[in-house]
Amino acid sequence: MSVVRPGEGESIVLGTTRMRVLEDGANTEHRLAVTESVLAPYTPGPPQHRHSQHDEGFYVLSGTVRFTVGEDTCDATTGTFVLVPPGAPHTFANTTGQPAVMLSLFTPDLYVRYFRDLRDTIADGRTLTPQGHLRTMRRYATEPAAGFPEGAGS
Repeated sequence: MSVVRPGEGESIVLGTTRMRVLEDGANTEHRLAVTESVLAPYTPGPPQHRHSQHDEGFYVLSGTVRFTVGEDTCDATTGTFVLVPPGAPHTFANTTGQPAVMLSLFTPDLYVRYFRDLRDTIADGRTLTPQGHLRTMRRYATEPAAGFPEGAGS
């Protein structure tokens, strides 16, 4: 059994997003990872991207998160679950003036290491260039999704 109580768990801060790792795959033989993310008001989110080796699920705990999958957009409110299968181009954003909180599920756990790498790059004082970001994405079977709207916040 693994228990992560309020205020516990590894913290990862990336810009205006604060993430708490609830399960990094260590207790699931890397089959599943779970994070909780707080998106500050007007957080634009990442450019559309595709994962080739993992599913990504999002459950909105509070607020509203705008998901864009391909050219389809959905404003997901509290209690909404969004599942993005491998290969689907997607992004998300908080386009409102209120914080949004969501639970993210990764199967397998691959992508938690991506967030750690980004955090470590910033913590080491290095600038996260677009080329460096792309290299980090590729290490975790992720590519930008060309030909789709740039971000859910636009």
